[in-house]
Amino acid sequence: MSEDDLIGHLSALQLADSAFPSGRYTLSYGLETAAENRQLTAEMLTGLLSDTVRLAVAPSDGVALACAHRAVGADGSVDGDLVRRADERLTAVKLAREAREASTRTGRALLRTASGIAARQPIRDYAARVDDGRAPGNHAVVLGLVSAVLGVPRLTAVAGDLYAFCAGWVAAAVRLGAIDHRIAQRVLHDVRGVTARAAQLSVDGDVTRIASCSPFLDVMSMRHEQAELRLFAS
Repeated sequence: MSEDDLIGHLSALQLADSAFPSGRYTLSYGLETAAENRQLTAEMLTGLLSDTVRLAVAPSDGVALACAHRAVGADGSVDGDLVRRADERLTAVKLAREAREASTRTGRALLRTASGIAARQPIRDYAARVDDGRAPGNHAVVLGLVSAVLGVPRLTAVAGDLYAFCAGWVAAAVRLGAIDHRIAQRVLHDVRGVTARAAQLSVDGDVTRIASCSPFLDVMSMRHEQAELRLFAS
């Protein structure tokens, strides 16, 4: 592995780290409402997470991330139309308002942080588009741009984001008292194969393939909006 490859790998780890200040730790992905309704058990977590990655996160955020990454040329040029279409399509397939707002909120936070640590032209240009309201700024799309600029390979970037989702998902389940840390690690271990296959299927997708199907968690997210007391923002 060359030094550049290793640097790209380290960048992927940094972007997927739960300590990265994008605000993703504030998301329960619908699990808070499920826990409150006693519809969340340790036994169902692996299956539910596998289905969510395979049918919702990978074909929506994963494909959108891959499109944004592909839009950045080797010379630093950016296919702005491809990025915009991926961003708008991703917003359209997020049915729950909280999910849409969480995606753009964390995307803007990622843009602010990335602009401070890697002030490259593609990042600055897209930050300006988002600030002006010309683009939604979904987290996955921003992450695709930032990953490409930092030299993270496209498949690595998609797999890293899917892993970050899984890690955040089980961390939310721990904070909700549904599982402990050991079970969380077992769930992460059990979904590795599904996550890897989902990343491989998403990496070459185009904008028309951005889709999502997670009716249970979508309904839970919609009900979360009306909750009087919340541990999570969404």
